[in-house]
Amino acid sequence: MRRTALVLALLMAAAPLPAAVPKGPVDTVERIAIVSAFPPEWITLQAMIADKKEWTVNGVQFVGGTMSGKPVLLFLSGVSMTNAAMTTQLALDRFNISRIVFSGVAGGIDPALDVGDVVVPDKWGTYLESIFARDTGGGKFEPDGSLLETPRLKNYGMIYPRGVSVRRDGADGIERRFWFDVDPAMLATARTVAARTKLERCQQSLCLVAQPKVVVGGTGVSASVFMDNKVFREYLFDAFKATVTDMETAAVGQVAYANRVPYIAFRSLSDLAGGQPGENQARAFYKLASDNSAVVVKAFVAALDAK
Repeated sequence: MRRTALVLALLMAAAPLPAAVPKGPVDTVERIAIVSAFPPEWITLQAMIADKKEWTVNGVQFVGGTMSGKPVLLFLSGVSMTNAAMTTQLALDRFNISRIVFSGVAGGIDPALDVGDVVVPDKWGTYLESIFARDTGGGKFEPDGSLLETPRLKNYGMIYPRGVSVRRDGADGIERRFWFDVDPAMLATARTVAARTKLERCQQSLCLVAQPKVVVGGTGVSASVFMDNKVFREYLFDAFKATVTDMETAAVGQVAYANRVPYIAFRSLSDLAGGQPGENQARAFYKLASDNSAVVVKAFVAALDAK
């Protein structure tokens, strides 16, 4: 035992220690953060930037560079609300971020939309920040009314949605809100870009039924759920007039709001969140949807005024 312990001690002493990550600002250049949820979404984006520089902070890879002549910072949020909030706050703490742009795929909720469309909602909310109410029998549920919003948001059975608590620098106490508006100036730029950006309908032998389009406006909803259910999709459309659902953007919107940083999200539909006939189409259309979102984001960044 002693000999084994001695060998281990010698090996540990000889092994180089991992480089310490500096705790202060990593980079002082003011950049537009372009965030994606998982690797297929940012491969195309990385090919669009020049003057690349990379950093790794807390295990998260950040790629800096320029897109259309503007300094940008690309990183993956990770899938889910918690990951998105953590990585976005990390980026804001360690880099000089002027604006946040989310680019990626999502599930379509509005029945007027189809796979391949790029949707740019004007606000985002978290639909599963909620109360699971007591069952009082006969298919009825009774939530604690003191915990609900006024006016109440429409429930789905025992699920009663509610807003989130937000702390914000300069605000008077804790605020409760459901919706997080995107930046109006960035939304106006997105409308201009939408009118002149052509999306791809085909990728190799895979083609969409209809020519995809960019849709600006409406509402987006998020939760840490891969939502693929026709009835719940109808509920989200009815209760929130949602156009699109994903697993990250509302969390990013909350972090952006708390830090007073403008944000916007471009979400290309890779599936219809349970509205499609047969099995989910996401795996087939991930790349085409991701590429379409990236094309719109590049045009959007080029059109942004300097800040």
